[in-house]
Amino acid sequence: MNAARQTALRQALFGWLNLALTAPAVYLWLGLPLLMRQQGWSGVDIGLFQLAGVPALFKFVLAAPIERSAGAGKGRAYRRWSIALCLLFCALLLVLGWRDWLDHRMTLFALAMGAALLATWTDIPVNALAIRMLPEAQRLRAGGIRSAALSLGAIVGGGLMLLLQTRWGWRAPFWLMAALLAFGAAGLCWLPRPSRDDAVAPDASGNWRGYFAQRAAPRWNVLLLLCFPFIGSAWFYLKPLLLDHGFAAGQVALIAGVGGGVVAALASLATVRLVRRIGVVGALPGVTMLSLLALLALALAVWLRSPAGLIAAALLVALAMGAAASLAFGLMMYFARPGHSAADYGVQASLFAAGRMAVPLAAGVLLDQAGYGGMLLGLAVAMAAVTVLAYDSRALIASRTSDQSRS
Repeated sequence: MNAARQTALRQALFGWLNLALTAPAVYLWLGLPLLMRQQGWSGVDIGLFQLAGVPALFKFVLAAPIERSAGAGKGRAYRRWSIALCLLFCALLLVLGWRDWLDHRMTLFALAMGAALLATWTDIPVNALAIRMLPEAQRLRAGGIRSAALSLGAIVGGGLMLLLQTRWGWRAPFWLMAALLAFGAAGLCWLPRPSRDDAVAPDASGNWRGYFAQRAAPRWNVLLLLCFPFIGSAWFYLKPLLLDHGFAAGQVALIAGVGGGVVAALASLATVRLVRRIGVVGALPGVTMLSLLALLALALAVWLRSPAGLIAAALLVALAMGAAASLAFGLMMYFARPGHSAADYGVQASLFAAGRMAVPLAAGVLLDQAGYGGMLLGLAVAMAAVTVLAYDSRALIASRTSDQSRS
């Protein structure tokens, strides 16, 4: 098998794994609330259930045992961890599907938190292995594929799994998602062993200090916290926004669920081509500017109360969100040092998750005080500041990709 074909198959495998890890999370936190409401759960109960996703904030902690146990055989250890955690996650999904847990709220919460923990933990060695196994020139493409896989995973988890549950009952979604993960684990077994291994990392705390000591890391960390969550918050509140502006539930699902997911996936892949053409120097401020324009467009459509304008702006938000995620995931790979892929990825993923969780909470407060228009204008002002920061940081961040290309 030639090198190009082997790389393409590896990209497909890691894309599949990211989709298989995303679908259960989306189903649990965006799909199940619909069933919970039908079973009489209150809004407070449903809101508290979201706390089961807290483990996503602690990837940097979960990365430590993976890095410590890897020793000199980094690539082989990442693969073993990935396979073991995938199979453990499969087992938990089978338990979730064993019976309908909606009448056993504490048990369901505990199982959901376990699913969040395993999804978060599995993501670390899987993406560390991707960093380890894919050529440096393929990292931006890997980020685009990962972002596209997350968008498609949202369609699967938030749409297809609900249809399966409606037709075939509680078990079908969980057992199908377990099968998707098992197929990915089988693909990891097929993956050839890495031919060389990285140097041994001294300890977890040393890993973190080394990550933050990298040139351009302080600026990158700020961008990682802020480049996505403002456009992501607009997407988070998009469905209730459309409902409150007269769209039927089915229309909202079609526009934001299916249409938005497809647009975000295509934007993720298109961003890779854009970066190759204009480089990180042009793409970084360009992507943040696109997010700013999408927020302003949605605010304008809300002010005009134009149904066609709302649909167009919603798809523009999806476009910007896919582009921002693609670039962020690709650059995260460049800031993961050889020999510390799991630890460095864990730190970055925790920062990304922190921003993604904190900003929607603040946006919700602004929504209650100033309505959708005020919230979107507030997000746009913050995004404008991020765009200025991205423009000022473009050369510094781009130098990091050049440094790794020469190393």
